[in-house]
Amino acid sequence: MAQAQAGNSELVDSFEQFFRNYYDNEIKQLAQQYPNEQRSLHVDWQDLYRYDPDLADDFLNQPEQLQRYAEEALRLYDLPIDVSLGQAHVRVRNLPETESPEIREIRSPDMNTLVEVRGIVRKATDVRPKIEDAAFECQLCGTLTRVPQSSGDFQEPHECQGCERQGPFQVNFDQSEFVDSQKLRIQESPEGLRGGETPQSLDVHVEDDITGEVTPGDHVSATGVLRLEQQGDGQDKSPVFDFYMEGMSVEIEEEQFEDMNITDEDKKEIYNISNRDDVYEQMIGSIAPSIYGYDQEKLAMILQLFSGVTKQLPDGSRIRGDLHMLLIGDPGTGKSQMLGYIQNIAPRSVYTSGKGSSSAGLTAAAVRDDFGDGQQWTLEAGALVLADQGIAAVDELDKMRPEDRSAMHEALEQQKISVSKAGINATLKSRCSLLGAANPKYGRFDQYEPIGEQIDLEPALISRFDLIFTVTDQPDEEKDKNLAEHILTTNYAGELTTQREQMTSLEVSNDEIDEMTEQVDPEIDAELLRKYIAFAKQNCHPRMTEAAREAIRDFYVDLRSKGTDEDAPVPVTARKLEALVRLSEASARVRLSDTVEESDANRVIEIVRSCLQDIGVDPETGEFDADIVEAGTSKSQRDRIKNLKQLISDIEEEYDDGAPVDIVLERAEEVGMDQSKAEHEIDKLKQKGEVYEPSTDTLRTT
Repeated sequence: MAQAQAGNSELVDSFEQFFRNYYDNEIKQLAQQYPNEQRSLHVDWQDLYRYDPDLADDFLNQPEQLQRYAEEALRLYDLPIDVSLGQAHVRVRNLPETESPEIREIRSPDMNTLVEVRGIVRKATDVRPKIEDAAFECQLCGTLTRVPQSSGDFQEPHECQGCERQGPFQVNFDQSEFVDSQKLRIQESPEGLRGGETPQSLDVHVEDDITGEVTPGDHVSATGVLRLEQQGDGQDKSPVFDFYMEGMSVEIEEEQFEDMNITDEDKKEIYNISNRDDVYEQMIGSIAPSIYGYDQEKLAMILQLFSGVTKQLPDGSRIRGDLHMLLIGDPGTGKSQMLGYIQNIAPRSVYTSGKGSSSAGLTAAAVRDDFGDGQQWTLEAGALVLADQGIAAVDELDKMRPEDRSAMHEALEQQKISVSKAGINATLKSRCSLLGAANPKYGRFDQYEPIGEQIDLEPALISRFDLIFTVTDQPDEEKDKNLAEHILTTNYAGELTTQREQMTSLEVSNDEIDEMTEQVDPEIDAELLRKYIAFAKQNCHPRMTEAAREAIRDFYVDLRSKGTDEDAPVPVTARKLEALVRLSEASARVRLSDTVEESDANRVIEIVRSCLQDIGVDPETGEFDADIVEAGTSKSQRDRIKNLKQLISDIEEEYDDGAPVDIVLERAEEVGMDQSKAEHEIDKLKQKGEVYEPSTDTLRTT
């Protein structure tokens, strides 16, 4: 026993010496701010390892004992001021790589050891007081009995120490000791998951001064001791146990891509690619090489992956740098495949499909469950929060219920999500880019109708997208021949690769297989491209040159000038100007350049112009009209509706029963309105309830 004590005092001395060498200033600062502002000393494990490797290893294997000795050393530490650090904690963090398993890799030998896990906070309970040392007062004789409360059930004394009766007892709150406690559920980060695995989670119990520091959606690293709790309820106990962690320290990680190990070799390759003249062509060739064509769409996706620069303004507001992009197209044009590919390349991404997403699943849900003790409301982060600082790919946007889609408005422009439900008012971050795919209203584009009318999404949502691409599938002999050739080559290369893996004897030589697969391989390897994007986003924050600013300004002003006449529509809105800036910054990032050149501006002006040509042109006048996207009706349509309503009310005055439909159509034709268009508009007015039919084939305005 004496030997053990001698060993213990040696360890305490050892910690004291370590504190003196490494943490003298921190301990003096702690003493000044103890106990109100600061109650913990944060120790870096790497410092402990430098001081004494054996001591550091022991800390990993017997964390509880050694933490006690470390805290004892802290209490005995010589301080210049008379302060007792009686309840101060020593919190170790920054463990070695070997002690930072993924949550799914935790196994039974890890029990009672110190580990560090990284992930995203999925749920967090409120901070509640937890009793540590309960003082029970006997109701008959008033004797106080103290019972320390370990984890598990609430322990009451068996009998009173004064009168030896078995109660009744009452807890004396003044004499008991309480500590703040909170439970967090940490889920694996989406960027660590490949191939559709279900993310796993771990509950972390934190106490005292590290409670209330994090909110759902934060990326954190939590260090603590792994413990077990039994599954099943009081009656039917199961032989299977669950892991939970007693948190020693929890830190928010602002680092964007923590699992990206970019070596010097990688950096060299990244710089080589960025200096090439055909860097953009190479990038385009690396996105979904199995899909033929779509160079402009692929270039836009590359720009979205690199994204613009998020600006913090002096007054505290921010301008988003993330780009949102929407692909609308005929079925079978490879939209979902491109989305899937982007999701694989993006360093952090979340994929969801419209039909299976509810508004709570996309944004955040207030859930009532047994997480924590008893039924309480907790916040659960949804897909757009989990994709924070990455890309959210949402397929089948048009199949979502309108009320679910409306949940995305705030996430797209303000990049935050507000939840007000069950007394919880919270704001979560969702600084992500959205890549959406949708089909036209009738399943396929009708070439005789303006494209703007065939997008079955509300204008408020559409106007938040920086780029909208329409992908039509028109038969064209030359293009179809190339497409067929490409698809067959891709499949043939796939067959050969599969045969090489699965079959022993082959008639085809390895050289031929390599030659075939080379044709469908991405120009830049997907893993390298992920590192390239992460590297560019971390290290490259380009600013605009005068020439680039001028090119964008001229393009915007030139477009706007077409709307200065009284009758002309508004061609574009200021949202497009911000989109141009973001796109040109992303274009500079692709080259790892610190400045946005005129060539970048021209490149993105070309993309924006072709998008506007597809979607923002009023087919009747041939002019750019922002309202097709922003308001859902073009100016000529609005004028037509106005004229038609006026026409109906004029004819109404001439006839007693209401305006006959055939006369309305006749008069409409006289003022130059096509009969089919007039019928179409009358139907629309009826749907909106602005016109009704009092009897067959007569109309009245409401």
